[in-house]
Amino acid sequence: MAATGTEVRSRPRAVLPALCLTQITSWGVVYYAFPVLNPAITADTGWSAGATTAAFSAALVVSAMAGIYVGRVLDHRGPRTVMTAGSVLASLSLLVIAAAPDLPAFFAGWLLAGAAMAAIFYQPAFAALTRWWAPDHIRALTIVTLAGGLASTVFAPLTAILADHMSWRATYTVLAGILAVLTVPAHAIALKAPWPPAPASPPHVTGGHEHVVRTRAFWMLAVTFTLSAFAMYAVVIGLVPLLIERGYTTTQAAWALGLGGAGQTLGRTLYATLARRLGVTARTVTLIAGGAVTTAALAVVAGPYALLVAVSVLAGVIRGNLTLLQATAVTDRWGTTHYGRLSGLLGAPAHAAAALAPFAGAVLAGPLGGHPALFALLAVLAATAAVTAFGARTQQR
Repeated sequence: MAATGTEVRSRPRAVLPALCLTQITSWGVVYYAFPVLNPAITADTGWSAGATTAAFSAALVVSAMAGIYVGRVLDHRGPRTVMTAGSVLASLSLLVIAAAPDLPAFFAGWLLAGAAMAAIFYQPAFAALTRWWAPDHIRALTIVTLAGGLASTVFAPLTAILADHMSWRATYTVLAGILAVLTVPAHAIALKAPWPPAPASPPHVTGGHEHVVRTRAFWMLAVTFTLSAFAMYAVVIGLVPLLIERGYTTTQAAWALGLGGAGQTLGRTLYATLARRLGVTARTVTLIAGGAVTTAALAVVAGPYALLVAVSVLAGVIRGNLTLLQATAVTDRWGTTHYGRLSGLLGAPAHAAAALAPFAGAVLAGPLGGHPALFALLAVLAATAAVTAFGARTQQR
């Protein structure tokens, strides 16, 4: 990496478009294809939907744990080897899933996929852009997350079209080939630029990452993101059954959820402006409290339908901002020196909570008396997260 006379480092031009392509493809194939194919999987194999979904959730938990190691490697070696190997492993894991003769083999394939997710999803992409693009990394992160938001738009219909003409096993085989062709060379070629040395830590950060992870601010932030992630993902999965309980059709519920996804994309375009106008703690508290308010509104507002859709869109706007809030949390507080390792440690419990939230929400809805009561509980959790965010104050740069 060369330094210009204005001390702004040159940036490898191919990185940003390559990561946009690979994030769309990786999320679309490894994550969003599963809910489309799961009905065909259960119908063909006789495995229960609970068992197959448990395998998928186990992959997300593995991804959360593997992200800690991946973050450490990213700090020292950069994203090229990690993301290229992750693409290869992801493609192979889908072939294992496609060929699985029984449920244990199916689980094994998804556990491999979980390890691959840690190396190809947002975390390594964020680490790459934060190191190469700082201090203008928010713009680059926004572009990549906007691209990632198109993954379901592109690959959910494509997966459905393939499944209409072939078995789920053949569909996964084709998708594995698409993943390999589009992401392996993109990661291997576009990310080959030299990895710049880590910048010095901000003056208020002493003792390296070991000191940071022992601070009260770090642990309070981990609690904040874990509670928020659990509430957010439980809301996303629970929205359709909530609206159905209130007498709306499945189609109406699906439209409300889909338009909420559009709000998520809109929210990501607003984050840079929010970051300029609010400090780190104020931004964190505002966004998480906004999630609590929209969840509470969904719990108590029974109609009309247009109002529920508006609340769903607003909730999506908050979710879109929360993605970038987590992507910039380490940089805003402790700089970029140990970004990969700190973001992996910070994100592990939150990602695990996100993986478990759909099951926990489904289990709790019955004893609580329905999804409105569940959403009320989730609103309380999100509000608690907003309160704990005050404890994550640090001497920001």
